[in-house]
Amino acid sequence: MLSLKHIKKRFRLDENPENDRLALKDLSLDINDGDFISVIGGNGSGKSTLLNIIAGSLFPDGGTISLDGEDITKMKEHKRAKFIGRVFQDPLLGSIGDMTLEENLSLANRRGKSHTLRWYIKKDERENYIKMLEPLDLHLEGRLEMRMKSFSGGERQSITLLMASLNQPKLLLLDEHTAALDPKTASKVMEFTSSLVEKNKTPTLMITHNMKDAIKYGNRLIMMKEGEIVLDVKGEEKKNLTIDYLLHKFAEEEISFDPSVEQSSGQ
Repeated sequence: MLSLKHIKKRFRLDENPENDRLALKDLSLDINDGDFISVIGGNGSGKSTLLNIIAGSLFPDGGTISLDGEDITKMKEHKRAKFIGRVFQDPLLGSIGDMTLEENLSLANRRGKSHTLRWYIKKDERENYIKMLEPLDLHLEGRLEMRMKSFSGGERQSITLLMASLNQPKLLLLDEHTAALDPKTASKVMEFTSSLVEKNKTPTLMITHNMKDAIKYGNRLIMMKEGEIVLDVKGEEKKNLTIDYLLHKFAEEEISFDPSVEQSSGQ
């Protein structure tokens, strides 16, 4: 379980401290084993700051973070990467374009493991990659020796998602990972995301602007506003959510939201 207690994060905008922006305000959140949480909120609500704090690319100005009882508040990002998987909005960020598909998979497979300077891909390792790629139904298993930069955005994002989950991390962070994809591809990647999370039982935090995806996928939904959690629903309560209710909640909380974002995704 990941536990955030009284997290604060302030950004300095200029030399006047009175103009500082408080991105996270005394935020506390427990992510339990098996949780698949959709995170929604307007621009500047603190969603990305929250993920960056968890990943270790930002450190909080106050509060603590613990994972399975271990305090990781001051742990550096590269050390957390051994047990936290992350997929970004840009499909180009999660893989190395000039390396082949199997080289990228092998690199992800070796993350956090001790290995020698000699690096080669064994036959059984390659066969395992083929088995993992087949459920994607993208015919990637026959293109292991192609360079990553030759794949489409949807293919590359699917591969990146697989790479992030390869060693069954303790936590998976999805930062609007379908936002840069066309609706049909985004839908396919979301279905694969859901099946992968369900199969591995990986606690997952997913930022999305797509209200349909936020409702459809996962067991829990949180809404953020100005660095605070203003809605946290799970189980049956989440299943009964509607887009109209969420839009009403946005209006009630005076959160700026562009309905075209929801309408243009996942159709």
